[in-house]
Amino acid sequence: MLTSLFTGISGLNANALALSVVGDNIANANTVGFKGSRANFGDILSQTLSGASAMQVGRGAMIIDIQKLFTQGTLETTANPLDLAIEGDGFFVVRQENGPTYYTRAGQFRINKDGYVVDANGYLLQAYQMDAQGNVTGGIGDVYLAGLMSEPSATSTINMQLNLDSRDEAKTWTYTGGANLPSSDQYNYSTAITIYDSLGNPHLVYTYLVKSSTPNTWDAYFTYDADADPTVSDYQVTGPYTLQFDSNGVLTNTPPTTSVNFDFSGWGATTPQAVTIDFRNTTQYGAPNAVVFQNQNGYTAGNLIAVTVDQDGVISGVFTNGQVRNVAQVVLAKFVAAHNLMKAGKNLYLESYSSGGPTYGAPGTVGMGEVYANSLEASNVDLAEEFVRMIAAQRGYQANVRVITTTDNMLNELMNIVR
Repeated sequence: MLTSLFTGISGLNANALALSVVGDNIANANTVGFKGSRANFGDILSQTLSGASAMQVGRGAMIIDIQKLFTQGTLETTANPLDLAIEGDGFFVVRQENGPTYYTRAGQFRINKDGYVVDANGYLLQAYQMDAQGNVTGGIGDVYLAGLMSEPSATSTINMQLNLDSRDEAKTWTYTGGANLPSSDQYNYSTAITIYDSLGNPHLVYTYLVKSSTPNTWDAYFTYDADADPTVSDYQVTGPYTLQFDSNGVLTNTPPTTSVNFDFSGWGATTPQAVTIDFRNTTQYGAPNAVVFQNQNGYTAGNLIAVTVDQDGVISGVFTNGQVRNVAQVVLAKFVAAHNLMKAGKNLYLESYSSGGPTYGAPGTVGMGEVYANSLEASNVDLAEEFVRMIAAQRGYQANVRVITTTDNMLNELMNIVR
């Protein structure tokens, strides 16, 4: 009879522990990236009674395992581009400076005072490193954003599509450069475009179009200021480049390009700077002179103004010169037995012997989930389910109390027989 007391006590302890698990789940219902747990019950080794039938009597219940449930949580939209959520398998990898490596589903990242991307605990996010061209190097390390600059790129090509008015009268070009630009009586039409030298300095280049006395022929001259002193003008002229059209106004030059050397040595830039000017699709129609399309491929240096992350986990910097440069790619870790990871608090997990070692990979690759920016993964706790478990634990606890009180009453009756 006394064994029923200890059986009831085991039930009290098991249900109390199950209630603690439920309470922890409910307490973390609003914790980002939290994964709930479940208490798994098991019976205690039965007592075997001697006899012909060899009867076995159970000795109560125990919690044999508290299982972590890594089901997917809902993704919530945020305004922070460094808020990241994983849809699918995998964990973010963060490193405590001079400390261990942790794994987490909580993607509340930010930039610290030193320019590194860190989580809410100040631990450093780990990612595949990239070179200046945005290619993955294969090494895994910290994500550093402070002081990033976009290097300048010298202009090497100018694309220029024009329409030159076939009705214009021919003019004579005599301008050879100097302190002033040519007068309007020496050309029919002009356009300007800013190009960049090897140091990112901007230079305004003028293109002057002069109709020749030869039918369907135009000459293009290129003029720029070669003096680095902003108070002094020293215009240089290159050309001409002859544009020849057929009777339908179509450009017949093959190829429709010319190479122009610019001297920007006064700014300390590479000299000569060879620029290919492409007049492809330029026409000579009976319509006003106009620039149909014009661009160039150079740009100045740029400072970081924004950060973006795509679903492949690639972190890119947006710079003031309009360039976008890939900086790093978030690395994810996957475990064969993730439910055996050891909780370290603060939404962090540690590798354990039972979980096995991590397998690293890029988001979206085989077995790895995808990463979404401006998003956070909510807790996977289902409050309705937890309340049901709480009621079950409460009733189980009450029933085991009743076993103890009933046994006590039976013992009391036995004592009364003795009296």
